[in-house]
Amino acid sequence: MFAVIETGGKQYKVQNDDVIYVEKLAAEENSSVDFKVVALNGDDGLKVGAPYVEGATVTGTVLKNGKGKKITVFTYKSKKTEKRKMGHRQPYTKVQITAINA
Repeated sequence: MFAVIETGGKQYKVQNDDVIYVEKLAAEENSSVDFKVVALNGDDGLKVGAPYVEGATVTGTVLKNGKGKKITVFTYKSKKTEKRKMGHRQPYTKVQITAINA
């Protein structure tokens, strides 16, 4: 059984006990979060929602909130003395899927 969930403007295909990295959620560590289900594949076939499958949720446990690796952004204008160097670390939430409720 698998489900396709939506969070942070992205969709993820998940199964029980999967660990996924999603855009930062406003949740503490070891707390439970619920996700909306876009599509669900179970014993009775594939169900696709419009936009979500009614009565279906995916429950997960927040393992960690953190930041990704640093990327460097460098902008400049040629033949001028204008340049700028910046770094960015994208925040994320590490979630373990505990249950798919159909």
